[in-house]
Amino acid sequence: MALDPQAKFLLEQMEALGAPAMHTLTPEEARLTTDFSALAGEPEEVGKVEDRKIPGPEGEIPVRIYTPKGEGPFPALVYYHGGGWVIGNLETVEVPCRMLANRANCVVVSVDYRLAPEHKFPAAADDSYAAAKWVVENAASIKVNPQQIAVGGDSAGGNLAAVVALMAREKKEISLAYQMLIYPVTNHSYATESYTENADGYLLTKDSMIWFWNHYLRTEEDGKNSYASPLQAKDLSGLPPALVLTGEFDPLRDEGEAYAQRLKEAGVQVEAARYDGMIHGYFWMPGALEQGKKAIEQAANALLQAFQGSVAAK
Repeated sequence: MALDPQAKFLLEQMEALGAPAMHTLTPEEARLTTDFSALAGEPEEVGKVEDRKIPGPEGEIPVRIYTPKGEGPFPALVYYHGGGWVIGNLETVEVPCRMLANRANCVVVSVDYRLAPEHKFPAAADDSYAAAKWVVENAASIKVNPQQIAVGGDSAGGNLAAVVALMAREKKEISLAYQMLIYPVTNHSYATESYTENADGYLLTKDSMIWFWNHYLRTEEDGKNSYASPLQAKDLSGLPPALVLTGEFDPLRDEGEAYAQRLKEAGVQVEAARYDGMIHGYFWMPGALEQGKKAIEQAANALLQAFQGSVAAK
């Protein structure tokens, strides 16, 4: 397929700005200069938005809680932003989180987990799990039904959502209804066809991913840990149903699709879709990319169905 015309226009605009490549920056510089909020569009009204701090393994974790209009109790989505475990924050995903809260009629708890390289693996994963556990244990106080809790995220956040699902299965402390994985990082490897085809020129580059992984991992050995590379988990059975969305012109395309396939083979119910013509990051850009808007609609519909299914199963 050809590059989506809106994505092509966006890439041309970015190239014209002449910003330095991500992998040439320090983490601090990257955090200051990387801002996609203008591409998200106007934030929708939701019933209530509240910033809180919740207990984490190494201090408090900031979260932002989006509650739809109505009485509740509502289902909940615990959402982890992307940004290669190094950049990104609650503002980055403000618009998608509001859209998901309204369309899936669920509380969205957006998690500001610790970032690398100040906090290397497994800090982000530990914070992410702690946040999901907090939502389950404090469900009533935020108008949430503890039987209807999903995890989700994009890119490195998709990685964290997949990892939290693995942790929940192994620790047996909480039960999750669903996992929503948007172009997730699933493997510490650059050997796929999509890495070769999309190494440069489509927003997320191979060099940027190497930079992200190098900041996140303590050692090469960490990259083989299933809590860093869920695709390397020996067994994916018994995990919650999943939505896996990928983009055609994304280095992460093949590892996301490989994870969806492995989940299916393990007997997990999976809805998988590749967005043709799309670059990495489209879920953040519903204001500039029509397919970004469609992806959020698809994710919200998948959540609605999953939450209805989880009620029927009880």
